[in-house]
Amino acid sequence: MGLTEIVVDLSNKSNSSAEEGPKGSTEFSASSATNDFPTTKSRLSSHMTVDSSSQIRSYPVISFALNHSSHPNITQLFEHLMSLPPMDKNGSMSGNCDFETTQMEKFLSHTFGFQNLPGQYIVQGVKAFRLRKPLNSMDPKMIIQFPSNISTERFAMTVQEIIDWQQSYKVYADKSIDGMNKEFLLRALQGQSAHGEEAFHMKFVVRISQCPIMMEFDARLIPRASQEEWSHRIKLVSVTGIDFAGRIHDENDILTYVTNWQDVYETNLKSGALLVYNKRDFRRRTNGPRGKLDTNLLQKDLMRMARLRLRACDYEGVQVVVETGIGLGVFAGKAIGIDETVRGLSAFAIRKVLEEDGSTYRNIRAVVFALPIFDVDYRNGKRQDTYQAFVDEFNESNYEGPIPVLIADQDMHRLTVAIAQKGFNVSELPPADSHGVS
Repeated sequence: MGLTEIVVDLSNKSNSSAEEGPKGSTEFSASSATNDFPTTKSRLSSHMTVDSSSQIRSYPVISFALNHSSHPNITQLFEHLMSLPPMDKNGSMSGNCDFETTQMEKFLSHTFGFQNLPGQYIVQGVKAFRLRKPLNSMDPKMIIQFPSNISTERFAMTVQEIIDWQQSYKVYADKSIDGMNKEFLLRALQGQSAHGEEAFHMKFVVRISQCPIMMEFDARLIPRASQEEWSHRIKLVSVTGIDFAGRIHDENDILTYVTNWQDVYETNLKSGALLVYNKRDFRRRTNGPRGKLDTNLLQKDLMRMARLRLRACDYEGVQVVVETGIGLGVFAGKAIGIDETVRGLSAFAIRKVLEEDGSTYRNIRAVVFALPIFDVDYRNGKRQDTYQAFVDEFNESNYEGPIPVLIADQDMHRLTVAIAQKGFNVSELPPADSHGVS
């Protein structure tokens, strides 16, 4: 697959830095969105929506700074998103997904001759594979149906569409980082980044491509006929987050931000280095202290990461950015007692960037946070989940940025597809790891 490397300095938030983006970026207007919203405007509620059957459903969602938008279609879009059915959090993808995995393997094997290569791995835990029927050997006009040609509901696409989606792949990186160059990126994007410093660099790399969404979180298929335009409006933005899970590949996250790591984790008595168990994991000391963070440095880097991915989305003509809580679940450091602080700093970082940079965006019209509430945990009298952390940050700061924000307890796939089907160019932000291959 062809790889287009674009290394730009996005660390400067001024207007001049936006001029350094790739040439040919198209100016999009929200007026290009299809205006097929309901004509009656409902009040934007923070907790209730109405579905197509007019049944009231509980669905935590709240908007901010909507009155600051100069694009009336954004108000209508938010109303539409609030009317979506609540997310099904008990579907197959919340637990056993053997059926879906087998279904995808059968589809890939039948359509492309997919085969795993025994004993070979792209990175640890990711099996290498080959395709006996690569795309360039197939008729570009051939229509491929997922999951099969005989399924009642199908996602249809042509071979040429798949090729076009692959060829849209671009990489943005913060070139002010020492060692951030094309040689490193070419190696890292093949899963060959070394643990430590190189893995740490991947936090400041953004991978973007057009990418169809075929299923929602609950594994429900999203039907599509070939050449339907909505799927061409979706861009996948793959970004690595901060990782405090305590694993060898991301050891620099611990060494950089946890100031008392030597007291928190077991170390080698001679070298003082972190001890690694099962070739991957650090182990917390018995009765060891909670972690202490360099909050100033972490906040600075989280803002740098947010600034990079939002600026990259803007260069790519994205009108509505769909974000999720990168690294704010199991990777937020609950095991060492820092997760609440990490969630708060992450919310602060993107809120601050939107306030500082929002007026300079050429294309971004709104940001939607898909932050599903799965487990409710109360600590220190506060609910401990990512949705609540972001709502608190935007509420307590009296967010008045130029970019409207929607925070929703909702499936990011459902939100993204709904936005694309209303005619907007939209990005989706799934979490990725520092190996650079997912």
